[in-house]
Amino acid sequence: MDEVTLFVREATSGGSIQHIEEILNNVDGIERVLVDTDDGELKIEYNNKHVSKERIAITLQQHNYHIM
Repeated sequence: MDEVTLFVREATSGGSIQHIEEILNNVDGIERVLVDTDDGELKIEYNNKHVSKERIAITLQQHNYHIM
């Protein structure tokens, strides 16, 4: 299992966080999503045989989230 850390500008409010978690938890290969609401940090544990960190970032961007 691999882990990637991303900072998402919108991941500091309840509604956005819930939406981000919902999006990512529906991606095949993502095992766990942890969000730090203070700075928008996402720690994502995933199986790199099913999904890449690039695909995770693209998925967020396709839903209009901005990776810093």
